[in-house]
Amino acid sequence: MVHPPTRTPPTVTLAPAPTRSAVQKRTLIVLLTSQVLSGAGLAAGVTVAGLLAGQMLHNTSLSGLPIALLTAGSAVAAVIIGRVSQRLGRRPGLAAGYLTGALGGAGVVVAAELASPTLLFISLFLYGAGTTSNLQARYAGADLAAPHQRARATSTVIVATTAGGIAGPLLTTPTGHLATSLHLPELTGLFLLSTVAFTLAALILLVWLRPDPLVLARTLPAAWDEGAPAGSPARSGPGLLVGVMVLVLSQLVMVAVMTMTPIHMHVHGFGTAASGLVIALHTGSMYLPSPLAGRLVDRFSATAMSVVTAGTLLTAGVVAALAPGRSFALITLALVLLGVGWSFGLVTGTAIVTNSTPLATRAKVQGLVDVAIAVAGAVGGLASGIVVAATSFPILAVLCGVLAFVAAPAAIVAARKGPAH
Repeated sequence: MVHPPTRTPPTVTLAPAPTRSAVQKRTLIVLLTSQVLSGAGLAAGVTVAGLLAGQMLHNTSLSGLPIALLTAGSAVAAVIIGRVSQRLGRRPGLAAGYLTGALGGAGVVVAAELASPTLLFISLFLYGAGTTSNLQARYAGADLAAPHQRARATSTVIVATTAGGIAGPLLTTPTGHLATSLHLPELTGLFLLSTVAFTLAALILLVWLRPDPLVLARTLPAAWDEGAPAGSPARSGPGLLVGVMVLVLSQLVMVAVMTMTPIHMHVHGFGTAASGLVIALHTGSMYLPSPLAGRLVDRFSATAMSVVTAGTLLTAGVVAALAPGRSFALITLALVLLGVGWSFGLVTGTAIVTNSTPLATRAKVQGLVDVAIAVAGAVGGLASGIVVAATSFPILAVLCGVLAFVAAPAAIVAARKGPAH
């Protein structure tokens, strides 16, 4: 009996699994794309929300209400997005925030068309979720980064917001024409843009942010996350409070001085064009130095950069206080230094928080940290007017500078008590 020849099964060559570095590179590309879009989506809240509220309410004294609603919405969203990200991953958490922001933007358009202040307030609150996702995306950039490259990865995501943030306000006129062509109030044009931009940012994350960086990070060997605190896998390290302090003080000081600068300039005879230019330069200095900040943190440690951050913000406060009221150059210099100090503080504080928090609770803690940032911004904005009314703009600037410098000794003491981050 002749047996047929035995067939050798064909050899199947499996494609090698992508390395962590390859996934990290893809993650940053996806995040950069979504950040550019969401940066454009942020424009409406900053540029025209106050004007739209003033028109609808026929009361300019309430024009500051939209920022308060955005801040409240972003604070609540920070908690929710942090918890969703902790449980399900960055992709659903960030996308949910952007989609909620898009819903809020669409609601503002409908509210303006119906002349409904109630719907406007609800929609602005929801819109704040989009700003939270834009801010929390920086954490996703660091999930798969090696500990000595986390600050650089974080700063890469932050700086991507600049393109959209600059382009958005420049589209005020064309989007206004689009709104009027659709028989909608002109100021709703930027909110139409925000609705589309936030929606596209969410879709990009849902489709392309795979594998999820936070979920993948949890599958890696524990030794990889060498920057995490030792001990209990759910216990944060001693540097966490320092990171929170750096972030909170940077936000409070920046918002307080920035809020009152246009008013200070107006009192000394400057027009809106001059103050607008100063704020534009300040905004650019908030985001463009982020890559430099990231490299400095990774090279010299977050402790050293905490001191640099505090010194930069103190210098900004002193320059603002000493600048003559009619000196456009010195006021501009002060606001640029203020923006650079905030940029250093955001990158530095984020690096400390990330390195001080274990993966088991990292996203949840990061969400709570961003709540503190939002509250600090609200307090800074409200307190700045009270301080200037009771004293003067120079005193506000000096107080803010001195307050910012508190972070320096705190960081040094924490570094001596525990491992430097």
